[in-house]
Amino acid sequence: MTFLSQTAFHLDSKQAQAFLSVIDSGSFEAAAQALHLTSSAVSQRLKALESALGVTLMTRSRPCRATPAGQKLLQHLRRVKEMEQDLHSEYAGERHSALRVSLGVNADSVGSWMLPGLADFLIAENILLELIIDDQDHTHALLEQGLVLGCISAEADSMRGCHTMALGIMRYHAVASKAYCARWFPMGMTRSSAALAPVLCFNRKDSLQSTFLQSHFGLPSASYPSHFIPATGAYNQSIVLGLGWGLIPEVMLTGPDMAELVRLMPHSSVDIALYWHQWKVQTPRLQRLSAKLLGAAQAVLHPVAAPLRTRGRESL
Repeated sequence: MTFLSQTAFHLDSKQAQAFLSVIDSGSFEAAAQALHLTSSAVSQRLKALESALGVTLMTRSRPCRATPAGQKLLQHLRRVKEMEQDLHSEYAGERHSALRVSLGVNADSVGSWMLPGLADFLIAENILLELIIDDQDHTHALLEQGLVLGCISAEADSMRGCHTMALGIMRYHAVASKAYCARWFPMGMTRSSAALAPVLCFNRKDSLQSTFLQSHFGLPSASYPSHFIPATGAYNQSIVLGLGWGLIPEVMLTGPDMAELVRLMPHSSVDIALYWHQWKVQTPRLQRLSAKLLGAAQAVLHPVAAPLRTRGRESL
């Protein structure tokens, strides 16, 4: 069955709004409350929309999730909504009325260069950010699912209908506190000492440290003790406090505390190439946002000489 029939089709705005609300809130009950409707009314609108399109748009789970067909509709609805907002502002003479933009980003970008580089622009353009933070190898899926309008990703290939720009390389260094090194690496970081020394991982998706240990010492995953601390500030602080060693972006190794950290393997950095993905058709405000984002990244990250397909962390 095709996604749309060959006959002319009009997308009902109330049905589309119900679909968006259920996906955004995660449930029919929450969507009903937001739309000032009953859950039954929201369900009826969804059934009518699915009947008109001839496909199932979502799984009735907790939270509700869009099916592949639903993801295509989500992509369309979010882009149309954003364009309508800007068009309305232009006609109303309110060029700088608030515009909400959802982006998929990795945590280390948010915690280092992204917000300082965009802050003045976001204020001047009155853009409201809704950031969905995930591992850099997973943010691209957020764009595919229609959950965001753009994403920072380690994926170099463009999705159909999208444009990709190289932001730069985020360079990571293996670091630890002096006290930690004195305890665990008195003779330097070796295979035997690395197998016993606690390592700091961001979360279960974070493969940066495991890839580093496998590459340099042949240590398989889970063969060494690990902390999991899924917050950039707390992760970095834990290294400063001596809880473990970990990989921190070069752009974050500033300030008195961070400057005191020891680089465990000074000549063996880990490079993660980052790319910005956006839809080809953009409103002027989103085009300016993309240009500002690209400039902010290129001001602090190492240049991407050629498309790189590196894998590793990131996430929050």
